[in-house]
Amino acid sequence: MIRILLLLLIPVGILLAQERAIPPVELRIGEGDLDTSIRLLILLTILALAPSILIMTTSFIRIVVVLSVLRQALGIPQVPPNQVIISLALFLTFFIMKPVVEDINTNALQPYVKEEISDREFFSRVSNSIKDFMVKQTRKDTLEVFLEVSKLKKEEREKIKEPKDVPLSILIPAFMVSELTTAFEIVFLLYIPFLIVDIVVASILISMGIIMIPPQIISLPFKIMLFVLANGWELVVLSLVRSYQ
Repeated sequence: MIRILLLLLIPVGILLAQERAIPPVELRIGEGDLDTSIRLLILLTILALAPSILIMTTSFIRIVVVLSVLRQALGIPQVPPNQVIISLALFLTFFIMKPVVEDINTNALQPYVKEEISDREFFSRVSNSIKDFMVKQTRKDTLEVFLEVSKLKKEEREKIKEPKDVPLSILIPAFMVSELTTAFEIVFLLYIPFLIVDIVVASILISMGIIMIPPQIISLPFKIMLFVLANGWELVVLSLVRSYQ
């Protein structure tokens, strides 16, 4: 798991290198290779920004938003607890990102460990693998908005012939906004059956003249029963996983 996490954290190092966040010093000791001190600096930066990287470049955003709002729809905002929701989202993220991790390991990490490719080529291959995943999940209109806001120079825009050519500094926020939009669309569909149960229960209580008891107290057992009978957790998890396939 630690190896998988480290592979997921590599993109931030690439982003820093591409945006020239490192001071202009002599970086190379050979053709395409970084100095050892620079490698250590990039590694420490990746480890320090680990949580943000996991959120920015993976499926974690969509999963954790859907699971969190699902509790609100059920009417039990504290159950399951946050630790369980985050843990489930984390392991589902590893499951969904497995093909990307395997691609990085096969085409980038293993050749790099065997010294068959340079640092520059390693960063390029990792970047391409991450971009392939994010581009598939990023809405085109959202990406176009961020391209316009970024105000790229004319020569930089001419280099962008397909979505994968978009710099990570633009693709990552567009990907995050797209994930939030998709997550809220899923949440809206999940809310509808529970909302219907609340309306039915409230109507019955009002018709019986029972107005002192909050409808949520009566509807909660029915919503839980409906969710359990429909095998809700399995359906939600499968829907989230299949939304990336």
